[in-house]
Amino acid sequence: MVFLCKKVTRYFLYFCPSNLEDYLMHFISQELEDYIEQHSENEPELLARLNKETYQKILLPRMLSGHFQGRVLSMLSKLIRPLNILEIGTYTGYAALCLCEGMQENGQLHTIDIKEELVDFQRKYFDASPWGQQIFQHLGEAIDIIPTLDVKFDLVFIDADKENYINYWEMIVPKMNKGGIILSDNVLWSGKILEPVHPNDVSTKILLEYNLLLKNDPRVETVLLPIRDGLTVSRVL
Repeated sequence: MVFLCKKVTRYFLYFCPSNLEDYLMHFISQELEDYIEQHSENEPELLARLNKETYQKILLPRMLSGHFQGRVLSMLSKLIRPLNILEIGTYTGYAALCLCEGMQENGQLHTIDIKEELVDFQRKYFDASPWGQQIFQHLGEAIDIIPTLDVKFDLVFIDADKENYINYWEMIVPKMNKGGIILSDNVLWSGKILEPVHPNDVSTKILLEYNLLLKNDPRVETVLLPIRDGLTVSRVL
C-alpha cells in the first residue's frame, strides 16, 4: 500500500495528473471494487468489447465509465424510462450505450463531443447496438450545440470539460421535463475538492462552485453519490 502526505499528493496531482489520478480517484480498495463488480449485473458483451478496444487504441482510457458505473447508469435509465436523453461528453460511447438500455422504444439520445477522431469509433459501436438509428452524434462545442436542440429531456449525463459545468447546468435545466434527472460525473474530482486549491486549478474551483450550486438550486433536489469519481443525481422539480 502507498501512503502519500497531502503536500506530495497535491504536487503529483498538479504536475503529474495522468500518472496519479487513476490511483487517487478510487476511494475504496481494489479488492472491494472487484467484489462490487462481481456482485453487480454482468457487463454486456458489446460493452466489454468497447471497453477492451478503448484501452488498446484510445488515449486516456481512464475516462471510460467502465463496468460498475456503466451498470449504475443503465439501472438509473431503466428506472427513469426516458424518451429523450442528452449526453455531454461522448468519449468512445460507453456511457451512451448504457443510458440507451432504459430508453423508450421510440426514444432518442443526443450525444456531444469535440473530438472528431472519435466519431467513427463511436459510430461503429452505436451501429452494432440495437439503438444505432436512435443515437445522434453532434460534433463541436456543447455550449454552441445545446441551444440548437429543440427537445425536452428526461435524462441528461454531464461528463465533459469541468470549466463549463455551471454553463451546461444553466442551459440544461430549462430544457428538462418535470421530474427529469440530470447526472453529473467527476464531482469529487479525485478528492481534490477537499484539498487547498492551487491558484491555476480552474477545474477544481468550478467544481466546488458547481457542487454548491446543485445543493442550493431550488429547481432541483440533489444527492451526491460516492460512485467512482463522484456522481450527482439531480431531479428537476
